[in-house]
Amino acid sequence: MEKTIIYTRELLKLFKNGKDVLTAVDHLSLQVISGETYGLIGPDGAGKTTTIRTILGLLTRTGGESSVLGCDSMLNTYSIREQVGYIAQSNVLPANLTVMENMHFFANIHGVTYKDQQKKIPELLSFTGLANFSNRPAGALSGGMKKKLALACSLIHDPSVVFLDEPTLGVDPVSRREFWNLLSNLRSEKGLTIFMSTPYMDEAERCTQVGLIMSGRMIASGSPLEIKRMVPGHLLEFTPSVFKVAEKLCLTLPGVLEVQAYGEKLHVFVDNVTSRKPQIIAALAAQGVQYDELREIEARMEEAYISLVRSHTSSSRQSIQV
Repeated sequence: MEKTIIYTRELLKLFKNGKDVLTAVDHLSLQVISGETYGLIGPDGAGKTTTIRTILGLLTRTGGESSVLGCDSMLNTYSIREQVGYIAQSNVLPANLTVMENMHFFANIHGVTYKDQQKKIPELLSFTGLANFSNRPAGALSGGMKKKLALACSLIHDPSVVFLDEPTLGVDPVSRREFWNLLSNLRSEKGLTIFMSTPYMDEAERCTQVGLIMSGRMIASGSPLEIKRMVPGHLLEFTPSVFKVAEKLCLTLPGVLEVQAYGEKLHVFVDNVTSRKPQIIAALAAQGVQYDELREIEARMEEAYISLVRSHTSSSRQSIQV
């Protein structure tokens, strides 16, 4: 039977700045089931970190409900901390302590016995690939290795759920992939529930469920496939020789639902490929705009997020640069 691990209902978090009030989390509702990897996806300033910290009870919520493992975020904060692992966005590893010393430090914080530490620490260092770096100071580790050490430290007390706040931010692509492999192994081998935030849309594809957040509001949620299916129309892609002319031209054509600029490429959403593709080709030719192959592609999370944000904030057609 599926068990709800993380739950919020109409979660609200306000910050006061003099006479001004900032709504950081705006009546946000979500549910995370045991064994899921849930990704809270959005750009900087969307409210991801505040949401995590409020769910964990590190910030006082203004309204609504929030709980972890059945424990209310405001009433059972210590019970939550005993049962979860947490990697904050900023590095909290004591830089002057070695990898091994950091492991013992966090184990002691969580009350792990010395006997259990002797067994768990070597296992976690081996799992994260840090066994050969146990005597290296944390401050001397690469960005990717610091993230792995933070993950190992967060797992020392055998939590059933881990919260990761933008864990791969600023990490090189290879280290990002290695970190995600570790998360996948944790979920498949130990059934760990993972709740993470990230600004990277490609990481959303790796989650079992995602919530797209903007200005503190949940604008869409579901599996990655469900999110992409929310985008209306079909997506055509091409690289025009005169970008701005092609961009403005496509926006005026019938059946064009949306235009997004993606680097040097134009992404054009149309209601029907069969009829609209020839119209676009003819219109470009009439303006003397050359292009490479005009082809239909599957919408990715980037396109889906932009489209859903736009439909959430405005019904007017416009071109959006990513």
